[in-house]
Amino acid sequence: MQPPLLSRVAQGDPNAVRECVDRYGALVWSIARRFATDADDAEDAVQEAFIELWRKAERYDATRSSEPTFIALIVRRKLIDRARLRATHERDQLLPEEFDAPSTASATESVDVADEARRAAKALSELRPEERRVLELSIYQGLTHEQIARAISMPLGTVKTHVRKGLARVRELLGVPALVKEAQV
Repeated sequence: MQPPLLSRVAQGDPNAVRECVDRYGALVWSIARRFATDADDAEDAVQEAFIELWRKAERYDATRSSEPTFIALIVRRKLIDRARLRATHERDQLLPEEFDAPSTASATESVDVADEARRAAKALSELRPEERRVLELSIYQGLTHEQIARAISMPLGTVKTHVRKGLARVRELLGVPALVKEAQV
């Protein structure tokens, strides 16, 4: 009787590697498609998953699980790690450490507008760090509340609270009267 396929893969049997790809390729593809963003990403994910499978094949124990279960578990873990890495990379690309206000002033704009912008930037700098950060992401990056929450791993309600309190504090620092809700009649 031949040893389990993964045991043969772990021993470096080239025929076992081909047989593993033939036998379990559809399983790996089906898992990869759930985690992939497009067809090219799915191909890359499948390759990475099989490489991970070759590395972990020696850990397979036929008394603990079936080969398809072991393979699905290894592949799923690898693809989750891959998705987390991609999300971290995207978040890091989205959030620079220092925010620079975009330069929108033209030569024809009045000194009053430039002065108002300086006062607003100064007021923004006096906010609590978390309020300032969410407002900077909203103002300078144009992110929605939901995008900010995802980008900085903060609950959506907390983001909205920081925005509301931060804007109220900026208005106060600028001497702008607070918005009053009109009584409904």
